[in-house]
Amino acid sequence: MSDKKFILVVDDDPDLVESVSLKLESENFVVEKAYDGVEALEKIKEKQPDLVLLDVMMPKKNGYDLCDELKTDDQYKDIVVVLLTAVGDAVTSTNYTHIDGKTNMADDFIPKPIDLDKLVEIVRENLE
Repeated sequence: MSDKKFILVVDDDPDLVESVSLKLESENFVVEKAYDGVEALEKIKEKQPDLVLLDVMMPKKNGYDLCDELKTDDQYKDIVVVLLTAVGDAVTSTNYTHIDGKTNMADDFIPKPIDLDKLVEIVRENLE
């Protein structure tokens, strides 16, 4: 059995998903991709990841809703959820806030635009 950690990257921006995935793969993580919350949930049910990198604002199902679903389900509550969020830049134009995120049971946050080295650091810390 491989001891590589399995990470699901979920964002509706294909370029971001690709750059994050390539970076994580180069750091020896196994990566799966999803482009909205509904697809992410299907993939989580197929093969449970160790960690989900989850965009907050997405079509079909947003990151907060998916995070809540995972964290309130005994089968999935131990999956580490790290939210990717640009809400810091858009706080005045959105109803999402960092306060919501923290009460929302996410394990951590990564602000957008994403610093890929910082992302790897946060992923490693959360998987230890």
